[in-house]
Amino acid sequence: MPPSLRLPVPVTDLAAVRTGNQVALTWTMPKKSTDKLLLKGSIPVRLCRKEGSGVCEPVGGGLQLPPGAEGAFTDVLPSALAAGKPRPLAYCVELANRNGRSAGRSNDAVVLAGQAPQPVSGLAASVRKDGVLLRWTPDRDPSVIRLHRKLLSPQPGNAAEARPKPSTSLMASPPEPIEKNLLVDAATPERVTDRALDKEIRFGQVYEYRAQRVARVVQGGQTLELAGELSAPVRVETRDVFPPEAPTGLAAVATTAQADGEASIDLSWQPGADVGLAGYRVYRREADKPEQAWQRISPAEPLAAPAFRDPTVQPGHPYRYAVSALGQNGQESVRSAETEETVPAP
Repeated sequence: MPPSLRLPVPVTDLAAVRTGNQVALTWTMPKKSTDKLLLKGSIPVRLCRKEGSGVCEPVGGGLQLPPGAEGAFTDVLPSALAAGKPRPLAYCVELANRNGRSAGRSNDAVVLAGQAPQPVSGLAASVRKDGVLLRWTPDRDPSVIRLHRKLLSPQPGNAAEARPKPSTSLMASPPEPIEKNLLVDAATPERVTDRALDKEIRFGQVYEYRAQRVARVVQGGQTLELAGELSAPVRVETRDVFPPEAPTGLAAVATTAQADGEASIDLSWQPGADVGLAGYRVYRREADKPEQAWQRISPAEPLAAPAFRDPTVQPGHPYRYAVSALGQNGQESVRSAETEETVPAP
């Protein structure tokens, strides 16, 4: 058998991440040689980078690591590579034996060279009924905007101001992720992007948002990103101070008094879809007395069902009705569109 050359197995998991003008490289050192013998002693490590089809220029000379170690190196980009348009920049690592021979280079780890996008400025957040509205200073930079959201408060169920879950629920809502990213489309010459709506929030929580611009380049079917600096953080507490939507589809049907009963007017409307809906209130006034104030005729406890019977009516009198929705936060909606009905005189 010929003597072993003890060539280290090439690295296959080289990864690169660029932050600012620095590129962090990580990899795993092999434990065996190409002929499956255990390696001993420190292994010389050669790193290089290349732009496009150019020469792979050495970086980080003199590095030696033991077998099985977690390799790491940070490359500071020269000014030429930290400027200009975003473009691919590939890194390789090569391991050598004691005689300087190797079994080949590692996989390519690709980042983007070029000028990083400008930071996002003027980030602000406000709470709306349909989510958190985020706005920033508009810019025609064609980069994508990435919004970083971090949950700072306890999970739903522990938050004092979280909306109560309906008792009929068969399972609790899944916990929110502590961190979440949202991507906003890049600006175009016809449209400047300066806002986004985060609809996936929960009331009663505290969130922190930061934003950054991200340039993206597709290389060989892979999307590469070059991220700018993160903006200053903004915090927002999502207090639920919003009333539900007003009910719709209100209809009234009169029932003529029978020998064994009283006249009445039956009301019905479309059920609301608000998550925090507590019930409904019914209001009435006489149609021929427009100066008369609206009076609540439903019980003090909100109605659970979208229906109500009014037995306190007189035949021959026209009545006008309206319905409002009440949230579990105590907020009441505006009244619905009115409807009018008259019990026929006997």
